Amino acid sequence: MSEPDLAHANMVNQQLRPNEVADARVLAAMSNIPREKFLDPALQGLAYADVQLPIGCGQTLLPPMVEGRMLQALALQPDETVLEIGTGSGYFTALLTRLAAKVITVEYFEELSVEAQDRLLELDIHNVEFHVGDAARAWPLPERVDAIIMTAAVLTVPDEYLNQLKIGGRLLAVVGKTPAMSVQLIQRISEREWQTKSLFETVIPAMIHAEPKAEFEF
Repeated sequence: MSEPDLAHANMVNQQLRPNEVADARVLAAMSNIPREKFLDPALQGLAYADVQLPIGCGQTLLPPMVEGRMLQALALQPDETVLEIGTGSGYFTALLTRLAAKVITVEYFEELSVEAQDRLLELDIHNVEFHVGDAARAWPLPERVDAIIMTAAVLTVPDEYLNQLKIGGRLLAVVGKTPAMSVQLIQRISEREWQTKSLFETVIPAMIHAEPKAEFEF
């Protein structure tokens, strides 16, 4: 087994499985997508480490354990459509394509979106619709979706996104500001009712244009 392959296997067996990531489909997706292909060559040796890694434009790739737990909580089904806010490197997008029928993904930086598209095409992944723009508060969709995932932190989840869920649909977001952020799963119960469950704590970068306002000390 090559060094990258060993590191990849260790990520699954030593990071994900011991930390309550047990969903077989999530583990298969994370076992099959080569994470190093979504990083600059100088960082590929760290691809499977449990750390955030820079991907350009001031953005980061989240740690594998956080990604695995988020994917497991979202519980995507093979016939579902998911909206991803924050394409980033395209790695998380690639994982979503293994779990859902269609992925709609939005990235603020055109440079990152183009790179992500190239990487997914190289992996022969085609069930993705790419968009570029500011989706901090809303993103227009032709119809409601089964699931939404926000890959950067927000202070509150915009109502526009909650209203874009189908009945029974789920939205997963990291809510709060450093040092107290929680991963929240919000399910649409009815036309006017949503149920929120806090799953675990983590700290990830804030979404562009959704950052906390600076606090002044006197």
